[in-house]
Amino acid sequence: LQAVVNSQSLWDETLQNRGLTVIDVYQAWCGPCKAVQPLFRKLKNELNEDELLHFVVAEADSIIALQPFRDKCEPVFLFSVNGKIIAKVNGANAPLVNQKIIDLINEERRIEAGEMVRPQYHEILFVDSDAEDGEESPYESSEPQYSITIVKPDAVIARKSLEIKEKILKAGFVIEIEDKRVLSEHQVRDFYSRIADQPDFEDFVLFMTSGPCHILVISQGNEEQPAWEETKPNPETENKFYEDHHHQVATSAVTKKKRDSLQEYLERQHISQLCDVEENMDNVKKFIDIFFPDFKNMKNLKLEKILALLRPDLFQEKKEDVLNIIDDEGFKILMERPIVLSEEEAQTLCKEFENEDYFETLIEKMTSSPSLALVLLRDNCLQHWKELIGPSTVEKAKEYLPESLCVQFAVEGLPINQLYGSDSLEMAEKEIQYFFPPEQTLALIKPHVTREQREEILKYIQEAGFEITQMKEIYLNEEETEKIYSKIKNKDFYKDVLEMLSEGLSLVMILTKWNAVLEWRRLMGPIDPDEAKLLSPDSIRARFGISILKNAVHGSSNVYDATESINRIFEELIPENPEGN
Repeated sequence: LQAVVNSQSLWDETLQNRGLTVIDVYQAWCGPCKAVQPLFRKLKNELNEDELLHFVVAEADSIIALQPFRDKCEPVFLFSVNGKIIAKVNGANAPLVNQKIIDLINEERRIEAGEMVRPQYHEILFVDSDAEDGEESPYESSEPQYSITIVKPDAVIARKSLEIKEKILKAGFVIEIEDKRVLSEHQVRDFYSRIADQPDFEDFVLFMTSGPCHILVISQGNEEQPAWEETKPNPETENKFYEDHHHQVATSAVTKKKRDSLQEYLERQHISQLCDVEENMDNVKKFIDIFFPDFKNMKNLKLEKILALLRPDLFQEKKEDVLNIIDDEGFKILMERPIVLSEEEAQTLCKEFENEDYFETLIEKMTSSPSLALVLLRDNCLQHWKELIGPSTVEKAKEYLPESLCVQFAVEGLPINQLYGSDSLEMAEKEIQYFFPPEQTLALIKPHVTREQREEILKYIQEAGFEITQMKEIYLNEEETEKIYSKIKNKDFYKDVLEMLSEGLSLVMILTKWNAVLEWRRLMGPIDPDEAKLLSPDSIRARFGISILKNAVHGSSNVYDATESINRIFEELIPENPEGN
């Protein structure tokens, strides 16, 4: 059942196992943990048909790498994937160990099948428990080296951010934290102060504040792992040395790669013109404090979005109880909607039960009345939700996770979990796109709004879950105004609208979100700021509106008007229509 590892060389070999290796770290004087062996035997029989699951016992007294675990009596289980220890469970917590193994094996299978890219796990460093309890860890004595990268607005609009991030990760760098936001004028002037004396700097400031940027905090990652595709010898310059010196050439190339800065790497990849990098440590610290004031806590967060579903019986009978638990467990509900599933949708979501006797009854229940679909956000959301709701059937939940919501909200006569959650982050993205298809609306911030107020409104927009897909600052003359306000051009007050908009620059945006038109109108509030203060005091117009004309913001009244206005205002760069819109 479990291979024995009792030397450093065997330990090093074990870490290279294909798939997942579960390691029981033990002391020679007390032996391995026998309480979990029945569970391991069961999992090996059920999950190891493709030989991706390995169980090992490792003697801490004989292995240098496990020195911090010596003289400890509590069982420790380590999880090794792709040469790294990526998870640790203290104590004989069978349900937690069981769930961790199932999740990681399912992930390994999808990776092997080419269905997902291997996640960028942070390797767990072994630290003596005394250090964990208060003493400073020896691994934390050297300060991490960070850099800040800003992807420019035109690159964000052209959807180049993903390509840039993929290349950065491929080179072995680690993206510690990221955010998409519109920079303030002050932030741009501060970050680019080194080029402030250039003649076109004012135009550059306007450009950098004209749309959303992508801000990345990047660390060096594992310097021992160069990007091999970048280190191939150049045949024209190195061929004559190859016979005598090919080992030295390869070593030199690798060494150079390890010494490359992020800026040098981006230049070689021909993408440095799309983004700007700050690598001076004093400046980096300063801008991390500006852009991510809670960086130390935030960088350890792994914020994830998943789809969750309350099946019909649970939705009708215990909705509030479940929503209260979701809130208590630290999940944020980004979007929710009741939905009656079609037969095809129900069969897709219940596919794992298709060979069960109760399948037809299940499909009938799922299609006869509404379920509640939710988009949840949380640190490690996928894993937390799986652990909270438990296995897919009540029988398994009672055996492995009796405290789970599956057991708590079991429905008589239907032996399945009344809650559903995405199987993976890739599946979550597809499911969210399907059940909450993105919609676009046109939004306008009017000229009377100050720069400071504009920044607050943009923050409101992002906190409400909108993506600013495109944005531009524009002077709305009569011709441009008609592209937005064509429905009221024959009204008596239209001249007043023209006069108000001619007072300065307006900020025009395309906002993307599920149900965007209605959600934006709700966020704006009633058209009269005085009425908004009474009926919707947290709305934008209540906070920043002055009068009915100068009520801070405008938005399309329906999807058709939004599409027409967007195509007219952004005719030089009509956005891609979101899938499913």
